[in-house]
Amino acid sequence: MRAGGRSVRRPHAARVPLAAVESDAEALEIVVDPARPTGRTLLAAGVEQSYVDVTDPRHLHFEYVRRMAAVVDLAAPPGRPLAALHLGGGALTLPRWLAATRPGSPQRVIERDPAVVELVRRDLPPAPPEVVVEVGDARDAVTAAPAGAYDLVLADVYRAARMPRHVASVEFAAAVARALRPNGVYLVNVTDLPPLAHTRTQVATLRAVFADVCLVADRRMLRGRRYGNLVLAAATRPDRLPVRRLVARAAGDPVPGGVLHGATLDAFVAGTRPATDATLSEG
Repeated sequence: MRAGGRSVRRPHAARVPLAAVESDAEALEIVVDPARPTGRTLLAAGVEQSYVDVTDPRHLHFEYVRRMAAVVDLAAPPGRPLAALHLGGGALTLPRWLAATRPGSPQRVIERDPAVVELVRRDLPPAPPEVVVEVGDARDAVTAAPAGAYDLVLADVYRAARMPRHVASVEFAAAVARALRPNGVYLVNVTDLPPLAHTRTQVATLRAVFADVCLVADRRMLRGRRYGNLVLAAATRPDRLPVRRLVARAAGDPVPGGVLHGATLDAFVAGTRPATDATLSEG
């Protein structure tokens, strides 16, 4: 649904509500970060959804957002504009970051919840001019996209802390692959808990469509010691992903991460079947 579909409820000591609305029976609010006065967190029913710094769009608070940004940083020459489709809008964390780091990048954001769009538009800095925000469904947007329209598709689609089935299938992944340019990259935020069964299925699903896939996450998650967010990256071209440099970047993050690719990803996903529209409808 929105950037940062996180399932973890965290207390916000002395948080200051800036605004609040009701949406899908959830209370939405934007609060000030007590540790960073320029930071703003979008909450839904008390659960963190997005974080932005109103003075510095390059500041990325959530570790999984930094991991997605790292893939983008390493996948194309610095500063080169990239055409991006964001599935899930939230507070527009990554669209703002991409506009700041790669000026002139045409970006389209699809957010299903009009109340989120209204709140963010009203109470956070305006979106950069090259960012177009639309209310709509992620799968509809991908299906309707022209072939080869985007360098990046970034998916952070959650509903009640769960990835909707219609964006979790081989058929959806194939539609994303069609919308990407030959050198394009697909990034997915996955929220999971041990034993990471959902993540394994999503890796198998992407591997049924894309020639190159990797997984980036907190090392503790990969060891099955915590729950949270993992990032999947996929490309249609073999050996497209900047895996070696991504390993170094992930290791140097404030929350050190690991990368699974090739043989290590084979072992992680062994025996797992991809999800299809048909199997998901049966579940």
